[in-house]
Amino acid sequence: MTGIEVCDFDSAACAAGKLLDLGPGAALITLGAQGAYYADATRSFALRAFPVKVVDTTAAGDAFNGAFAASLAQRLPLKEAVRKALAVAALCVTRRGAQSSMPTAQAVDEFLQSQTILELE
Repeated sequence: MTGIEVCDFDSAACAAGKLLDLGPGAALITLGAQGAYYADATRSFALRAFPVKVVDTTAAGDAFNGAFAASLAQRLPLKEAVRKALAVAALCVTRRGAQSSMPTAQAVDEFLQSQTILELE
């Protein structure tokens, strides 16, 4: 959509800026094993992915999107919703398959309690 090849957080920031210029109120760009970048008219942030041993990435995007949407529906703060989506995607890629790789809510909560994630400035 932007003509920008997204390969790192700097290029994600450029692509997000171009997307925002096209009219949406916000942009959320995933970068696979690197993490995710969010931007809107007033703020932006990048969160690194959780380091895990990758087995199968088949459902990673679906896991991220579903967890992000569910987190927003639960009224989690935006940054926490992205962090939770990153955790769900991280757990998902450690297992084979699509449906069978989706973690339970309890597994996600336990994983998040044992992890730290750094925000990039």
